[in-house]
Amino acid sequence: MVDAVVQAAVGIGVIISLVFSELLGASAGGIVVPGYIALYLDRPMQILGTLIISLLTWGFIRLISQFTLLFGKRRMVLSILIGFILGWASRLLVFHEITIHQLQMQSIGYIVPGLIANWFERQGFWKTVSTITIAAVLVRLVLMVLFGGEV
Repeated sequence: MVDAVVQAAVGIGVIISLVFSELLGASAGGIVVPGYIALYLDRPMQILGTLIISLLTWGFIRLISQFTLLFGKRRMVLSILIGFILGWASRLLVFHEITIHQLQMQSIGYIVPGLIANWFERQGFWKTVSTITIAAVLVRLVLMVLFGGEV
């Protein structure tokens, strides 16, 4: 059942992302991001952790772009790599309970923060965050209808 929900979430997320991209000209942080965010809407601290790691990744990309040419595939790969490393580090912090309380602020997945950071650079913070939010809620609603409210 869990695998079916994840597969449906990613598939529905891809469809909604494509619709948003074509109709609104706004990307929801990459085509798989809304599906994964939708699965974690009941865990706001992980969404916040993902957003913080995405912002840190975006900051690193902006800093690195001061010294080198970053565009296209090179920026995308570097965003995913930095997001992966920071996401991995966030899991270590929670695993070893370095934080005062185990808030579960680690990122969602390993590539999601990098994808989001890349779209922060391309279309801006607010447009990306608002599009991700709307798309993820729509994905979650469709999942609730398909699976009888059990998501």
